Amino acid sequence: MLSGLIEDATALTPGTAGRRALLGLAGPPAAGKSTLARRLVHGVEQRLGAGSAAYVPMDGFHLSNAQLDRLGLRGRKGAPETFDVDGYVALLGRLRTETGRAVYAPDFDRRLDEPVAAGLVVPPTARLVVTEGNYLADDGDGWRAVRELLDALWFVEAPPEVREERLLRRHLRGGRSRDEALEFIAASERPNARRVERARANCSRVVTRS
Repeated sequence: MLSGLIEDATALTPGTAGRRALLGLAGPPAAGKSTLARRLVHGVEQRLGAGSAAYVPMDGFHLSNAQLDRLGLRGRKGAPETFDVDGYVALLGRLRTETGRAVYAPDFDRRLDEPVAAGLVVPPTARLVVTEGNYLADDGDGWRAVRELLDALWFVEAPPEVREERLLRRHLRGGRSRDEALEFIAASERPNARRVERARANCSRVVTRS
């Protein structure tokens, strides 16, 4: 299955200079989007050469914890309103057209639980950028503009019990107690996942992970 996905991702790369292709992976929290994105990038580079593909996650556009505290949104971290969607859209536009020089992008450090400015770089040789995040298929304000910039958008899913076990481990590694992690999953992660699922039909393909 992965081999076929890599072939389809490779086929998105443009045959002419002057722009690059963008592949989006949407899906609920802990569905395996980032793992799949990295494997696709690796697979495309094996076929087209080193530096021919790059990975840019939406998570780099998390609002900082200081901003979330200011807005009273810390307990909703991960919800659509806790991201800088306009900044994300602007970066996607640059990635499509700025092919003559390196483009820097923010990353997200799960140990710090904070975005990191210019943590990633997309080289001018990259013909494909794989980007992923919960809300790439969302119909809310600002998010529809994301779809307009993508050449393809796939939905990544995994069984809820698998996702929630991954989320629990993630939050425990991040420093939350078990009770705090379970409370956050119930209060934030599950509602976010339900919203993501509602946008599933906006994707052209469904990829099931386990």
